Amino acid sequence: MRVMGVDPGLTRCGLGAVEGRPGAPLALVAVGVVRTGADEDLGSRLVGIEAGIERWLDDVRPDAVAVERVFSQHNVRTVMGTAQAAGIAVLCAARRGLPVALHTPSEVKAAITGSGTADKKQIGAMVTRLLRLTEIPKPADAADALALAICHVWRGGAQHRLAEAVARATRQSPRR
Repeated sequence: MRVMGVDPGLTRCGLGAVEGRPGAPLALVAVGVVRTGADEDLGSRLVGIEAGIERWLDDVRPDAVAVERVFSQHNVRTVMGTAQAAGIAVLCAARRGLPVALHTPSEVKAAITGSGTADKKQIGAMVTRLLRLTEIPKPADAADALALAICHVWRGGAQHRLAEAVARATRQSPRR
């Protein structure tokens, strides 16, 4: 399964793609960020993020997209920008008919490090180890996007198979 992870943000939107399956070594496909200028107006920034994500979807050709679920922070302005960037990622994937999963930061941290309270340094170190890289992907947004993709390969695949099995059973059950 090839998964593209998206760590949404207006200034830096982290993108990373991995390939693998649960219980097998993972492989790095690509990693990077889409950047927009803080001095640009909101519409231009969102268009820039959309164009960058669309390029990535063309190049990476993922089977699924995993996006960080936006959680409430103290800075409402930051949350709004992050949520808007996340919405763009979901839209781009849905437009192509790709399955989209939302994972919380603590879910990703727990999947990657074993602790839902891990810090950025611990996440970067585990991503580096799991993908057998020589150095931590930079900036942290890129490493976080890879962590999202890894989390989805490990957790999302099982969730997807379960949903497919339920759908199959529902279709096959006799109507009363």
